[in-house]
Amino acid sequence: MPEKNRTDLPRRELSVGEVAARSGVAVSTLHFYETKGLIKSMRSQGNQRRYPRSVLRRIAVIKVAQRTGIPLADIQRELSALPDDRQLMASDWERLSEHWKTDLNERITKLTALRDQLTSCIGCGCLSMRDCPLRNPDDAFSEKGTGAYLLEHAGEDAPTAVGQTPKSDGS
Repeated sequence: MPEKNRTDLPRRELSVGEVAARSGVAVSTLHFYETKGLIKSMRSQGNQRRYPRSVLRRIAVIKVAQRTGIPLADIQRELSALPDDRQLMASDWERLSEHWKTDLNERITKLTALRDQLTSCIGCGCLSMRDCPLRNPDDAFSEKGTGAYLLEHAGEDAPTAVGQTPKSDGS
C-alpha cells in the first residue's frame, strides 16, 4: 500500500490552545488579535474557536511588525488586503516589509535628528524660545499666540498660556 503524502492528509484546524503554544502568544492576545481583525477563526460544532494552520505565519508577521513599532491599525490594514484562505507567501512579506521600511526609515531619521539635537537643548529654557527644534519645531506655537505651550497639547485645541490670547486666523 503506497504511503500518503502530506497533501492527502485531511487538513485539521488548530484549537486556540494549540495556536497559543505553537506561536508563543497568549490565548488572550489571540482573542485580542481576532477582535482587531488581524486573524480569523471558525467555530466548531461545539462552538470552540478553530484556526487554520496558516494563522501561525500571520501571527509571526504581526509580532515582527509590532516589534519594529508598526501600529496594530497599520498591520491590520495591510493584512486585510491579503487573502485569508492561504499561507502568507514570501512575496506578501516583501510587499508588507517594503511599505513598513519606508515608515521605519522616516522614524529613524526623526529620532536621529532628535538624538543629535538633544545635548544642546537640555536646560535651555526652550518653552519660551521662538526657535527650538525639539519643543517648538518651525516655531509652530507662534500660531497660537504668545506664551509657553506644552508639545503634548500642540494640536488645534492647544491651551493658551495664562493671561494670553491666541492669534485669530480671521475666521
